[in-house]
Amino acid sequence: MVEPEEPPFDDSTVPEEKKSYPATKEGDFDKLADEKGWAVDSIYESASAYVADICVSMTSQQGYGTDPGGWLAEHVEGDQPAVLRAGMPKLCPKWSKVALRALDGGYVWTYPDDTYVVKAKPARPDPLDEEEGPPEIDPGTYRVTGQLENCYWERTSRSGEIIANDFATSAQEIAVRIRASDGQFTSRDCGTWKPVQ
Repeated sequence: MVEPEEPPFDDSTVPEEKKSYPATKEGDFDKLADEKGWAVDSIYESASAYVADICVSMTSQQGYGTDPGGWLAEHVEGDQPAVLRAGMPKLCPKWSKVALRALDGGYVWTYPDDTYVVKAKPARPDPLDEEEGPPEIDPGTYRVTGQLENCYWERTSRSGEIIANDFATSAQEIAVRIRASDGQFTSRDCGTWKPVQ
């Protein structure tokens, strides 16, 4: 007796397994990301995991003394801006405003206490790069505000001679104009300098 041949397997008749999402804000966001076709780095299991990592990273950058918004503006590519624009308000409200401003190109770089090399189009700092040179700052006018006690700043020439400096024992606002011909700008115990627009 001859066995009848089995017909070839046709997988088109097998119903496609539908992906399920947990009933959480992360699940809702992952469903949206999948519907939009947004891709994140393969090290993340989902779009919500990527947003959560960025949220933690921005807090870490602040701890390193780096501006979180500036760091984010330098480290996004591909679909990441779309993912973050949609995900930060829902999953990371703490950093949402800073992230959205950075992603929209309206980010204003700020400068914490340090010694900066004055340079047009300065390189932006990366605290994880151990071989990075000294931080750089654009020429321009910068202001620091708050309860300023024992704030010292100085502008020096390229050879290190002091061009201008001041030590404020008590102030609420200090402004300094850094010129393109300056070599360095140094600030100690002043806080964060913001460019005057």
